[in-house]
Amino acid sequence: MGEFADDVRDKLRDDLRERRPSLDWETEHRVRRTPVDVVGENDERFVAVELEWRRADPANNTAKLFYYVSEGELEGYDEILVCQVFTGYYDLASGGVSSKREVAEFVGKTAADAFDHVEFHPVTFPLEPPKRGGERPENWQSLVGETADEIESLL
Repeated sequence: MGEFADDVRDKLRDDLRERRPSLDWETEHRVRRTPVDVVGENDERFVAVELEWRRADPANNTAKLFYYVSEGELEGYDEILVCQVFTGYYDLASGGVSSKREVAEFVGKTAADAFDHVEFHPVTFPLEPPKRGGERPENWQSLVGETADEIESLL
């Protein structure tokens, strides 16, 4: 990701921290070798937020998280919530979403169904990420806030 994606990630963390102060929020939290973009946790709950900016294989990191759950890496939490946030990069001009997003959602939902205490939710971040050197949309911060509101409603 680039500087803009990092700023979006950090703002999302800050907005979630403000909305749910009962969780400790951080960025680039490592589960084994896998960095998770934003994590909120306390003794009972683990919330992982993966921001899919322009990733060629958006199912990969989320699949690894579920693999780690099956291996007992996140043992001790009563509830695990995985939110995969997709930018407009995964939207099709003709309507609907790309097969990359469809496959990632399928993997997430199928994996979460294997565990009683795990939930998966895809979240749309309605912003088309600019290409390298492109301008940031003026409303990006409010869009991050709306995305944080949606994630908070899932908690």
